Amino acid sequence: MKILLDDLEKSLQSRIDNKLISKSKRGKPINGFKKNKVINEVLDKTTMLTIYKMINSHIISYVNGVVKAGKESVLFWAVDQNQNDVALKVYLVTTSNYKRRAQYILGDPRFSKIKRGTRNLVNLWAQKEFSNLTRCFECGIPVVKPIHVSKNVLVIEFVGKNGVPTKNLLESKEVNKKDFDMAISILKSLYKDAKLVHADFSEYNIFKTEKGLVVFDLGSAVDIRHPNSTEFLKRDINNITKFFVRRGLTIQNPADTYDEVIK
Repeated sequence: MKILLDDLEKSLQSRIDNKLISKSKRGKPINGFKKNKVINEVLDKTTMLTIYKMINSHIISYVNGVVKAGKESVLFWAVDQNQNDVALKVYLVTTSNYKRRAQYILGDPRFSKIKRGTRNLVNLWAQKEFSNLTRCFECGIPVVKPIHVSKNVLVIEFVGKNGVPTKNLLESKEVNKKDFDMAISILKSLYKDAKLVHADFSEYNIFKTEKGLVVFDLGSAVDIRHPNSTEFLKRDINNITKFFVRRGLTIQNPADTYDEVIK
């Protein structure tokens, strides 16, 4: 059922209550809009108002519901003004995991001024992922298309059909050497063309589509000038190599792959 502006707040809260939060044994859930508390620890008033503004600005038309919930973000299936499916990635403001994400921001020359506070860090993380996706998309690298970002809400291309995301590499029953070669080609393009290291490159963050692999979750990606970029790149290569080896493929040594990527 389409969710219009007037009933967005009620509908989103209801969907999240049903899909993400187990019922409390201590009576009624808290009122998330009181004192700017988070609605059942998922969406707060500021985030809801950000979504309102996106609808008023015709960036999105309505929201269908929750697609996936993680520790750091919730993914919604939404629709834009042209009836195209889009994904609404809401970065949670209550998680403490972002404090551990500082290593992917500090040292990146693009983000020299960082305001204190969890909300500021979360908003910066959203901006960082949008910036990374934009840089990759403009270089022709197969990533999900970035559309818009505002505070802690990122709008991106929805890769899938009818609210069901395309399977990632882990979920795919069949993977082959061609998939591995394309994954390494993407790492190479990230490094050479976009001047980025993904820093979280794995079977979890790569869609396998009919047209090939598509990378997502680029919030951790750092500029190659980051002091830990070499360490992150080697880790990316090791992670993706281990996945294909576990699937029974014979893959070249990660050290050789590293040399291939940076040469």
